[in-house]
Amino acid sequence: MQWNQQPCWGSRRAAPTTALALLIALGCGAAGEEAPRARSGADTPSASPSTRSSDLPPAGHAWVIFGADTIVAEVAATADERAEGLMYRDEVPDGTGMLFVFQNSQVRSFWMANTYVALDIAYLDPNYTIVDIIAMEPLVTDSYPSRAPAMFALEVRQGWFEEQGIAIGAHATIEFGVQSRGLN
Repeated sequence: MQWNQQPCWGSRRAAPTTALALLIALGCGAAGEEAPRARSGADTPSASPSTRSSDLPPAGHAWVIFGADTIVAEVAATADERAEGLMYRDEVPDGTGMLFVFQNSQVRSFWMANTYVALDIAYLDPNYTIVDIIAMEPLVTDSYPSRAPAMFALEVRQGWFEEQGIAIGAHATIEFGVQSRGLN
């Protein structure tokens, strides 16, 4: 799956969520800069001082938690990662997906060029609430725009949200993995 809008990384506005505040605090802000891949366990607001990195997802991944259901998602936070998305994959196993992270909230649009697996995309607002869920068909190059502004997009195997009873309005908790590479 490929994101088909240009990223906007030039803003230093007040953050509506902790995740956005962290992105800005870590140096994202000059035009053309990319968002960091993930935050460290020490930066996780819910993490206690005793939280170890083994208690968090691996670097470059996030746990997207909807009640008792968890997706282990690859994080696509750079322009290149978002552009490739889940392209050229033969499968997206249950319980896995990709979380696209943006710096601001706006109407988002994705397409399925070079994507061989049927996917569902859930668009989430800055508070991690689902504002739209769309079933996307393989290799379709028409856009699948969100019906409301979104800061995150979560792609999973098509049908997963319905099977889990997760619908528009559901709230997620997101735990980002440990940062393993420099943020310069």
